[in-house]
Amino acid sequence: MKLTDFKVLTFDCYGTLIDWERGILAGLAPLVAKSRSPMSRDQILESFAREESAQEEETPAMLYSQLLGAVYKRLARSWGVAPSDDGANTFGASVPDWPEFPDSAEALQYLHSHYKLVILSNVDRVSFRASNTRLKVTFDAIYTAQDIGSYKPNDRNFAYLLTHLQTDFGFGKADILHVAQSLFHDHAPANRAGLASAWIDRRHAARGWGSTMAPPGTPRYDFRFESMAALAAAHAKEIRSRA
Repeated sequence: MKLTDFKVLTFDCYGTLIDWERGILAGLAPLVAKSRSPMSRDQILESFAREESAQEEETPAMLYSQLLGAVYKRLARSWGVAPSDDGANTFGASVPDWPEFPDSAEALQYLHSHYKLVILSNVDRVSFRASNTRLKVTFDAIYTAQDIGSYKPNDRNFAYLLTHLQTDFGFGKADILHVAQSLFHDHAPANRAGLASAWIDRRHAARGWGSTMAPPGTPRYDFRFESMAALAAAHAKEIRSRA
């Protein structure tokens, strides 16, 4: 299997293209400062992962900006802090402030000259709009949890992706490579959907799962890169070898 075998790259955004862990930590810093016990970076992220996953299961149709506000209140209670509507609303509106990874925009611009690029994200459209500006590329399609009515790793999200890529572009499973960081949110359901995938292992230098839950079992992936720049470089190398 080669990168050049595919016609479309489908992307998770947050954790893969946008550095959501930096964004989450910055957004939660005022709440963490009020908590009664000191917490490490990983403890904060792991707490976020548990509460976000639980909230997504409980309220799959809730807009992500509202869901983040609910997660903020869950975290406040678990950390012994009185929940604040203002704090919840501020955190819920923080996605546009989450920074892109330094290599994302350039890699996407290169890849767009060779593939259709599609987003499959656990976010709402308004929140994604600012992230899209940071990424400096026009995606060929954007499918969000708001459109689908559920959050990854629900299999409905990948079924929606496959249906729309077939209907809108004529792409079948063999044409699609799913590119993502989260083994829990993306690679496990991509396996179940029968899709090839590339793991962007952004946390290769860190322990644990950070802001995502541990995946069920050991999801498969067909390619592994530590960055988007490495994926783009591997594709360029394949192209040169064919010349």
